[in-house]
Amino acid sequence: MNRLLPYIIILLVSACLFFHSLGKVHLFDWDEINFAESAREMIETGNYMQVQINYEPFWEKPPLFFWMQVAAMKLFGVNEFAARLPNAVCGIVTLLVLFATGRRLHNEKFAWLWVLIYAGTFLPHLYFKSGIIDPWFNLFIFLGICFLGRFLSNREERKEVMKPLLLSALFIGLGILTKGPVAMLVLLLSYGLYLLFSRGRGIVKLKYYLYWMLGVLLVTLLWFGLEIAQHGWWFVNEFITYQIRLAKTKDAGHGGFLLYHFVVILIGCFPASLLIFRYKNQISENTEQLTFRKLMIASLAVILIVFTIVKTKIVHYSSFAYLPVGYLAASTVYGLINRTAQLKSWQKILFPVLAFIWSVVFIALPLAGNNIQWLAPLLQKDKFALGNIEAKADWNYALMVPGILFFAAMTAATIWLLKKKYQPAFFTSFIACAFAMQVLLTLFTPRIEQYSQHAAIEFFKTLQGKDVYVKTLGYKSYAQYFYAQVKPGNRKESKDENWLLTGPVDKPTYFVSKNTFRDELMKNHGERLNILYQKNGFVFYQRK
Repeated sequence: MNRLLPYIIILLVSACLFFHSLGKVHLFDWDEINFAESAREMIETGNYMQVQINYEPFWEKPPLFFWMQVAAMKLFGVNEFAARLPNAVCGIVTLLVLFATGRRLHNEKFAWLWVLIYAGTFLPHLYFKSGIIDPWFNLFIFLGICFLGRFLSNREERKEVMKPLLLSALFIGLGILTKGPVAMLVLLLSYGLYLLFSRGRGIVKLKYYLYWMLGVLLVTLLWFGLEIAQHGWWFVNEFITYQIRLAKTKDAGHGGFLLYHFVVILIGCFPASLLIFRYKNQISENTEQLTFRKLMIASLAVILIVFTIVKTKIVHYSSFAYLPVGYLAASTVYGLINRTAQLKSWQKILFPVLAFIWSVVFIALPLAGNNIQWLAPLLQKDKFALGNIEAKADWNYALMVPGILFFAAMTAATIWLLKKKYQPAFFTSFIACAFAMQVLLTLFTPRIEQYSQHAAIEFFKTLQGKDVYVKTLGYKSYAQYFYAQVKPGNRKESKDENWLLTGPVDKPTYFVSKNTFRDELMKNHGERLNILYQKNGFVFYQRK
């Protein structure tokens, strides 16, 4: 029972953290709504093999994550809670995996530190309360690397050598079925860099590479093989073509500066990101610990290098990095507490700087919300943004209190840090960050959403259950499909924007645009459109 008690505690605490207010705010465009809509369309059509969006093939992603969402929707209905539930479960599973891995590699104290650091780091916490694919994708890659490390450090023990190797293949195969071949690419590049670090000492017999590849292939054939057998090569071919294009182009306008992902991890993974560099006095590691640490460093480097090269810059593309960042930070904190590691001056300086930036954000959000008119002069050139801030969000000054408390906690943590009282410094900072994320996601995000997409989603929800056409004009969105709960149409032309605007429509037809597109739209199609109303930067129309 004593060995199970930590797992029970982690299960209960993480369930409170990640299930709390899970469905309190609408899903966000694009990814959250996109994925939830694909799951909903699986239920509508009964086609669970091919991912769709607007009832057309969506070959960007394999189906495993959508199957998870389908299962949740069948249990809890088609709603935000069900769409995000798989990742809340992933949050619990991830913390349990980290504890088990940390205890096996080091000891229980290290394992608790790792769990605390990961739960108290901003971006990982946020992702476990989202409806995007990456948390499960990252966990599968991490498990693949973990078991690879176990294989490499224990490959002389013949009886045990195949189990970790095949488990590594299993989880990488599941990663491919979750998001694509990047799962295998990350592991192979990490292994290659590990060989460089180890001067080739991790090279194994050819048969083991073949066993691993065969294991990955067999797992991925659970979908790729059945899909090819049922529908031929075209869907899989489009999926592969998309993966190649994604690496070469700025997909959907998601460009960014060269060091984009470095900045995202530095700020978004505070305070763990400051602790990945461990300056040591003396420390001894056994073979498995050394192997695992090298793999974590290698995988972090791979993510930063690969997604710096890839032209598409989206925050969650580098989200796997959160796992090695968490381990390396736990290693540093463990060393600091046990006096086998030390911090450099730049770390001691950057800690209060980033803490102050986050404190300002948490205090400024409700302050700005209560005085939204302050933003108007800054937004004069952005008509849509000016319309957004007309939304009525229920802010009050009491919401500044959590930000003030966060600032106080970070001030105390900084003082303890400078006095080398590392245990209270880091316990305070990570617990404060975990609670700050709860405040942000529970109290702030629903109010922020009022300014961004709420008016449009509110309109789409009024069309639920009605036999209508609905489309956005001048901007891309998936919200109309999920929140109007569009049914499969019988007419192919109903997906054509020009036909909906000018053709002989056979049912009520509605449109939504941003206010910046209104004049052009009315100039070209005003004789066929009635403006129903405008709200918070959006304009709502009906065909005459």
